[in-house]
Amino acid sequence: MHDTPHPRLRTRPVALGHWRAFLAVARHLNFRAAADELALTQSAVSRQIQALEDDVGVALFLRHTRAVELTSAGAQLLHAVAPAIERMDAAVRQVRLQAGRKSVAISTWASFASMWLIPRLEQFQRDNPDIDIRIDTTDAKVDLEISDADLALRYTQPGPGTQGAELLFGEQLAVVASPWLLQSAGPIRTPADVARFTLIDAGDAHRLPYLEWLTWPRWLQAYGQADLSPKRWLYFNYAHQIVQAALAGQGLALARLPLITESLAAGDLVEVLPAYRLDSPLAYWLLVAPRSSQRPEIRAFCAWLQAQALATRLAIGDIAAPGTHPAAA
Repeated sequence: MHDTPHPRLRTRPVALGHWRAFLAVARHLNFRAAADELALTQSAVSRQIQALEDDVGVALFLRHTRAVELTSAGAQLLHAVAPAIERMDAAVRQVRLQAGRKSVAISTWASFASMWLIPRLEQFQRDNPDIDIRIDTTDAKVDLEISDADLALRYTQPGPGTQGAELLFGEQLAVVASPWLLQSAGPIRTPADVARFTLIDAGDAHRLPYLEWLTWPRWLQAYGQADLSPKRWLYFNYAHQIVQAALAGQGLALARLPLITESLAAGDLVEVLPAYRLDSPLAYWLLVAPRSSQRPEIRAFCAWLQAQALATRLAIGDIAAPGTHPAAA
């Protein structure tokens, strides 16, 4: 009785082009769309996938009449290969940046960029004219290990997501309005007085549990007005939209204090009921990609950012994140 011989496994490295073809087909589950992405013919992509399957020794895709499906082996390879290719591409982008102009790539969210970061950037650009700045805004958490962002500015509670991060400042919520709205509608002396106004609130507070801490219903409950019915409600999804509506005199906003210090200082907004601020469980954090931390332009930007954060802490009363101390920042 003879043993059935096993097929001889290939040991040579797989060509990188085969992996890129594999990732493109896995993303689109369509050979034509993958070919368009790679600027190749459909038959060329098909040949690369066939060569990859020959090298690996198993089928990676199930080819149906009008659809393509990953096999279990294909899914296993996708899980391993995609992050590796992304890291390699990020490293290449980083090398290209370092070979050319000095630059700082920042990942943050839209409201923070428009309300806090961008208004302050002129000073940094004036003092550092040879450093380019790129700001990418997203609500998704960016993985600094595989993205080409040098640093991330995040808004969250202290916890696992802030490990290795530096606290910039905590926050309180303040009731604010435009001066001319107050001139036309009269003074606000007690929490019950807000019933005479439109209340501008977050329309997506249900999206994440902690966002409910930033809403008018929480403020009203905290100050004994849970049953209060305002003149009307006005909802927006983003903090900068809420503040823009308040600046336009459309109602009272419950604003994040660190983001409106400039508007308060300029008199564009007025804080009403200053004795009725509300602590927030959230704080603002700086996280630097390890591969970028020693570059001179990154260190210069972080030093500038820390100085700006200190000014904000002083303006809002040195509010710390829960469980932390301002000095730790």
